[in-house]
Amino acid sequence: MKMETIADNISSVLERIARAAESSGRLGSEILLLAVSKTMPARRIEEAVLAGQVHFGENRIQEARDKIPQLPEGLVWHLVGHLQSNKAKYCPALFDWVHSIDSVPLAKDIARRYREKGKVCRALVQVNVSGEEVKNGCEPGEAGGIIAALMQEEGTEPVGLMTIPPFDPDPEGSRPWFRALRQLRDDLSGRDIPPECLKELSMGMTGDFEVAVEEGATIVRVGTAIFGERGS
Repeated sequence: MKMETIADNISSVLERIARAAESSGRLGSEILLLAVSKTMPARRIEEAVLAGQVHFGENRIQEARDKIPQLPEGLVWHLVGHLQSNKAKYCPALFDWVHSIDSVPLAKDIARRYREKGKVCRALVQVNVSGEEVKNGCEPGEAGGIIAALMQEEGTEPVGLMTIPPFDPDPEGSRPWFRALRQLRDDLSGRDIPPECLKELSMGMTGDFEVAVEEGATIVRVGTAIFGERGS
């Protein structure tokens, strides 16, 4: 029996994204597949690069610092894990996007760090839409203020919202939370926030990305369905 390769897995995920998009009247090309490469060695990431994957997500600063220099230039790196303020100084050298801005002080700190390096961070505000205590992210009512802070600072370009719903083995269990993030985006769009600052919805992972696409995701963060179980 043929072993599935990373290239096969990427092709399969893209096909699933396209089907989910079509079912909701969208195009698969509207959704960015972000390959979450946390815990994966550089050689596995290189296989994905050879298959045409460009956007990669990492969770931890130290791991990214070790791996990114081993990989080809021209890749686009996203920080998708929680960002501690004392690690923000490392971000400009590593990441083009940060998905986990969750406070005004962190927004201002990230902006300053990128500005000092002559760079611009594409920033998403992480929202804890479920209110789950163990999840990072701001409260929904705080998101607009954080986006406003990002808009005021040179060094950041706010582009949207991100969420991680509570774990549920049933993908349908994530749907209300994805819908809540989309509704928050729509509500914020009715205020003094330009549409380009809210165009991205980063939501959905291996277990539920098709539901996320159906609910309006523009970025899905997929690891296991591409690389296999962590450490495998």
